[in-house]
Formats: sequence, structure tokens, C-alpha cells
Amino acid sequence: MTTIGRCWMAVFGLMVATAGCGSSDTPGGGTKGGRIDRAPTPENEFTPAELEATVDNLIAKVNEGTVEPMEMVVLLKNLTSFFTSIATGASRAMSELEVTGNVLGPTDQSTDETTSQDIQNQQIMQAVADGAEGIGVSPYGDMNAAAMDEAVAQGVHVVTLDGDVPTSKRSLYVGTLNESAGAVAAQTLLAMLPPPPGTVLIHGATGTDWVDGYNRTEGARKAIEEAGYKPLVSEAFYELEEGFDVEWIRSRIASADPPVLGIVGVFDISYRCVMGADAARKPEIPIVAFDFDPRTVEYMRQGRIKATHIQRQYYQGYLVPYVLYGIKTLGLDATKEILAPLMVGDSMVDTGIDTVPADKVDEYNDFLDKIGAVQ
Repeated sequence: MTTIGRCWMAVFGLMVATAGCGSSDTPGGGTKGGRIDRAPTPENEFTPAELEATVDNLIAKVNEGTVEPMEMVVLLKNLTSFFTSIATGASRAMSELEVTGNVLGPTDQSTDETTSQDIQNQQIMQAVADGAEGIGVSPYGDMNAAAMDEAVAQGVHVVTLDGDVPTSKRSLYVGTLNESAGAVAAQTLLAMLPPPPGTVLIHGATGTDWVDGYNRTEGARKAIEEAGYKPLVSEAFYELEEGFDVEWIRSRIASADPPVLGIVGVFDISYRCVMGADAARKPEIPIVAFDFDPRTVEYMRQGRIKATHIQRQYYQGYLVPYVLYGIKTLGLDATKEILAPLMVGDSMVDTGIDTVPADKVDEYNDFLDKIGAVQ
């Protein structure tokens, strides 16, 4: 094992190993007789039909030719919390494809972001040295661009997920389109509000240093403004004590003119909007949230959060190995043609979001259980 390899094991750990090449004995999975056989996904009201059909179409096209072995790796920022479902999806797809590879990521966030970026760059370089033909990566930002571009220069296909580096030479981005996702969340709330005038509070990001967060906030802001309301952003403070964030929300509600009619949170900590409304003594304000944090779910059960919006993390992870395999066996242009129902622009694959009303929490949990991606 190389020095870089030892560093990965010490800091990141190998967590989700996929199946190696060979025939699968698992019913409905793996490549049998030179074909990819995919187990049917249980149907549910939340099953993304178009996305599922697109994967099936990609497999059908690959099966027209020769199914080939492939080495790939999927690199994630973490293997816990938000990323658990991504790891589950990626591991399942790699097992179905019977490629050789791993899903790698840290089990905690004890290192600072700069260190994590450096380690991820080392992972990319080591994957190339180890013979990977495809890399899926959830990047930290532009600091990963050089390593990604070097991998592409070495003939390795690179696909980003969860976050993107559009300035890099990656082939495709697979995941949430943040501006449209923010707009969807805002529209869910707007349907609950009385006519304007009024202020709508957004628990979001005002700085452009976090591009994805800013874009999601902007999507919500534009939708609110276009509907005739006054958008007001309350900065979501991840790095400070929760109480500081709650107090900031309270103060924004208290000082808003015209009064706040509703609140939309666009991040996983948007359950704090309930706490801020309570601190402002405005528990009647309707609130919609983002992601599926247990505290968000609890507030949904209480009727305090009216709906949440979930990023289909499982499908982000599941789709990436199939995309990488398609690029290798069919070529990038042919793969993009098959992915056309999900494509936005020339290089973005939109996995969409699920809108979950408060009275559908159990149904959504049932859906996650059926696909093995409980959050």
C-alpha cells in the first residue's frame, strides 16, 4: 500500500466495498450471461418514475453490446448523516454492475475543510494510479478541480455528485439543481399564504462563497419576489451555536415590515425556523423545510412544519456508477442522449427533489425502507 493509501485508511477508512467482477448468485442482481440484470424497484407514490425509466433505458442500451468489466471509485465527503443514502445507492449500483471498486469517505468531520480537500485530491490521484476508469466525486469546490482535470487528462471519466465544479473538465454533474430546488420549496410555501403584501423569511445563505447554498436561496428568493411578496433572508449559521441562529431568526421576524407571513428553510437545519418562530411568539406562521433531519420529522408530526423537500440522495449515489459505466461502454454523447429526460443544459443531470407534506411522513419512510435508504 502506498503512503497515500495508508493516509486514506487512517483518516477516511474503507467503509462500503462493492462486489468484484464475476457472476452474481443474488436473484435479480448482477450480470448473468453477459447482461446487466437489475432488480425491480418497489413501486410507491414517491418512486421517481422518469428517473427509474431512464436507468432501465441505459441498461437496455448497454445490454445490446458486450458487458465489460470496469474499475471505479465513488468519493464522498462523509459516509454518515446526509451521505449515508448516497453511499447505499452507489454501493448497490456497483454491485449490480459487478464492477470492481469502492465507496470511500470519512466517518466523521474531525479534520478541517482544507485538510479534507487535500485528502480528497490525494484520493483522486491514487484512484488513477490504481487503475480506476471512472471516478464519482462529491467535491469540496474549486480546490479539487486540478486533481479532477489531471484524472481526465489520464483518460479517466469523472462525474460529480451532490456538489459540482463546473469549471473543471468533469463529464457530468448528477444531483440537485439548487436554484430550481429552492424555487420548488418556496412555491410549496406560497400555496399556503394569503395574498400579498407580506414578508416571506428565507432561512438560507447570503454569501456566494457557498455556491450551492447561495443558489438554492436565490431560487427561493426569486420565486417569492415574483409572487409579489417581500423576500427576507435570515442567514443560516452552521458554525455558531444553535441559539445564535434561533435568535437571528427571531430578530428578523420581529423587525420585518410588512410582517412575516411564512418561512421557508432551504437547508437541513431548517427545523430551527420553528424555534425562531416560537422565540418571536409567532407559532402560527406556516413553515416549510428542507431535507429529512429527525428534528424536522418530529416538527412535521406536530404540525409545525407543513412540508419538507428531500434531495433524493439515494438516487444521486445510485445513478453515478451507471452513468460512469455508460460513458465507458457507450461513450459520453450516447449516454447523454439516454439521460436526456433528466438533462438540464449540456452537462447537468437533475435527480430532482421529493416534496413531502407533513401528513405523508409515514408513507415517505415506507418508501425509503423499500429502497433500503432510511435516513
